[in-house]
Amino acid sequence: MTEKLLNHRAEGPASAPPLLLGPSLGTSYALWDKVAPELSITHRVIRWDLPGHGGSAPGLIGPGATVGDLADLVLALADSLGIERFAYAGVSLGGAVGLHLGLHHPERVSSLAVICSSAHFDGAGPWQERAELVRREGLGSLVASADARWFTPGFTVPELVRDQAEADPEAYAACCDALAAFDLRERLPEISVRTLLIAGREDRATPPPHLREIADAVPGATLVELPHAAHLAPAQCPEAVLTALRTHLGGGAKRGMEVRREVLGDAHVDRAQARQTPFTARFQDFISRYAWGEIWTDPTLSRRERSMITLTALVAHGHYDELAMHVRAARRNGLTPEEIAAVLLQTAVYCGVPAANSAFAAAQRVLAEEDGL
Repeated sequence: MTEKLLNHRAEGPASAPPLLLGPSLGTSYALWDKVAPELSITHRVIRWDLPGHGGSAPGLIGPGATVGDLADLVLALADSLGIERFAYAGVSLGGAVGLHLGLHHPERVSSLAVICSSAHFDGAGPWQERAELVRREGLGSLVASADARWFTPGFTVPELVRDQAEADPEAYAACCDALAAFDLRERLPEISVRTLLIAGREDRATPPPHLREIADAVPGATLVELPHAAHLAPAQCPEAVLTALRTHLGGGAKRGMEVRREVLGDAHVDRAQARQTPFTARFQDFISRYAWGEIWTDPTLSRRERSMITLTALVAHGHYDELAMHVRAARRNGLTPEEIAAVLLQTAVYCGVPAANSAFAAAQRVLAEEDGL
């Protein structure tokens, strides 16, 4: 790993939508250990280390650093991985980085989740004092108080406390400088990225009013408050954080429904919705989220290519009613009647002549309606 880039760990399919996860001050990307593997089922998860934390080089920032400097390092990491646009979630200082990205680089951020963080960190004084202390005496006193600052009484994550002990003091102090100078309160209404705020009700470092302040100012933002969670919510309450992030990141079935309408047409989807009952509702939601929201949105294949594959699969299994629907979809996705005929002719070789004969009959009826053939 080049020392010019933040140390990071990538998980999940390379073709999946990218998601960058930012850590809190004093921790490494291990903060996301109980969350990232689950998120990587549907996303290309990239979790990164702050300078001087985990595996990132201390010299990536210096005295007087800003949150903007850290955001630039995140963008450089994304660029090095060929990631143009990404979802972002961050805790504490990592959340502040997300707010900066959402404000200054909205074209790069598809969605934003700010966890146990703030648009300001109670003024410069305390952070300047902490930076001075760390530069003078090291991190020993902060290690001793880590559990009290990060978790509810009786809870700890030894790996994260060890991260605090092993952080580089100069880089840690530079991160304190960044927090000291950070205050986006006046500009929160300018953030246009879809934003989720997650607050820990037991968080003493960035208590819930800090997250409410952001939620009230950012247009359309959503706020979730987690009971029994302190400052490092992904480590202490991973299931609750996962639930909130999954709903936010996927947009639920919303994106899937948009794609479903684009491919199948409003008339078909409206009919399907009209026929929906309580018995079929979960299945319809499953189709929208999974088939349309995850598979059809994967950019690895074009919609033309997906239509060709889908037609072939439907012929192979004899699903001729579905085939008719997807012949219409194939036309909407740009296939010509001649290309559709070529696909069906291919199925005669590999799926059998009787299957192809039925497929041609079904497709002929649709094309006659659609194109007057």
